[in-house]
Amino acid sequence: MKTGLRITAFAAALAGAFGTAYGVGQAFDPVVAERPRTHEDRHPSGAAESERGGSAAHAPGGLQISEGGYTLDLDTPTVTAGESAELRFTVRDADGRAVGEYRREHDKELHLIVASRDLVTYRHLHPERTPDGTWSTPVDLPRAGGYRVFADFTPDRPGAENLTLGADLAASGPYSPRELPRSSATARVDGYDVKLTGTLTPGRASELRLTVSRDGEPVTDLQPYLGAYGHLVALRAGDLAYLHVHPEGEPGDGTTRPGPHVSFTATAPSSGSYRLFLDFKHDGVVRTAAFTVETGQAVAEEAGPTSPDPAESPGHSDDGHGH
Repeated sequence: MKTGLRITAFAAALAGAFGTAYGVGQAFDPVVAERPRTHEDRHPSGAAESERGGSAAHAPGGLQISEGGYTLDLDTPTVTAGESAELRFTVRDADGRAVGEYRREHDKELHLIVASRDLVTYRHLHPERTPDGTWSTPVDLPRAGGYRVFADFTPDRPGAENLTLGADLAASGPYSPRELPRSSATARVDGYDVKLTGTLTPGRASELRLTVSRDGEPVTDLQPYLGAYGHLVALRAGDLAYLHVHPEGEPGDGTTRPGPHVSFTATAPSSGSYRLFLDFKHDGVVRTAAFTVETGQAVAEEAGPTSPDPAESPGHSDDGHGH
């Protein structure tokens, strides 16, 4: 999954659905994340691309429904809040044909993220593909409002690059906007505490370290999940700019330990608020810890843990249909 330059500047307005009006995003500069060295050959960093004469500022991904000759065809543009639904979509090439071959990255052909406009609800899904190229996965969104669907994939075709395509999704029902959760250094989920240290600095690479503990004891036996000990997705408040990074090192490389620390390096060229979602696996279950971060400000050590509504950011099992 490409993260050398993997972010979008998303600006869109989702008009009223079922009598409900949704918020309008603002456009910002793209967010850039540095790729761990273990993945540089497949996913070069912006600096490496510049050395080869490539552009460090790719067209924004995630905000576009079509890019590089591929289109995200969302067959399910609306669902009903609080009810399970089958989310169906197809990735089509420039000729309108369904793409049927993908490169496996981090154990999956395609990764799907669904996030609400207010960044309170988050789902990291792994849909299944039928022989005709149609993808589908169950989804249950707890609240009415506007959502963004991100499909992260690489077609298995010569010269194809990793893409993140985005489409709008509406959940019908009574709608009440919610404020962005407050900034906090610790998130609590299913009895686990995850502590975030570091500063997200505009224009400069910085380390974000997440430390997992349970009952006051560090968790030193995290399990590999999609080829890593943790996955981090960052979404910028206001425009839902999308960044999917992976930790430094990987299981089995001889140096990376299975916890309690999982570190990431990222650069945010614009000021603002970001919502971070960490997926980690322990005791056979994948859980999600969520944080709000303000750029240029160290995460407050003394801040108390936040307890997300389980319906807003649930964990998932190994059935491939998580969050």
